[in-house]
Amino acid sequence: MKENSELRALARSQLQGSWLAAVGMVLIYCIIIGISSIVVIGPIILGGPLAVGFYGYFIRKARGETTKLENLFDGFTLFIPSFLLYLLELIFLMLWTCLLIVPGIIKTLSYSMALFILRDDPSIGSLEAITASRKMMNGYKGKLFGLYLSFIGWGLLCCLSLGIGFLWLVPYISLSVANFYEDIK
Repeated sequence: MKENSELRALARSQLQGSWLAAVGMVLIYCIIIGISSIVVIGPIILGGPLAVGFYGYFIRKARGETTKLENLFDGFTLFIPSFLLYLLELIFLMLWTCLLIVPGIIKTLSYSMALFILRDDPSIGSLEAITASRKMMNGYKGKLFGLYLSFIGWGLLCCLSLGIGFLWLVPYISLSVANFYEDIK
């Protein structure tokens, strides 16, 4: 298992020469979600397929495969399973967070690999992807939490840039998490 610093360094090296495309991916994703917010349920309907495509882009990048901006829409080939997965995650996480914040955070970490799993194996169902993610994350939730915490300083700097820095931070975090997934898979 790679250390978090190694996962971050790997992500930086994988983004070398393709930062602009990764920033474009984040920007297009945010614009689509923002526009779909006009209709209240728009982000819920589009969120799953777009998230599968978004994470799929970074999984491809982590595996050294060719990536393009059109990968963002790859999740629409799995519209129903990705929509159901996204909806179930939202419901489950909302219920866990209603108990207390800490159980919500723990379950968020537990379910964090479900979209990657669904993208890698479209034949499984939404609940199976959540279950597989929960099993995969046994013993690794603290490590992933530490990985996310390691980006806090960058997040604060992004806030100072009026949020523009997040266009670069989100690909860095997403690729680091994709490398984490590849490492524990």
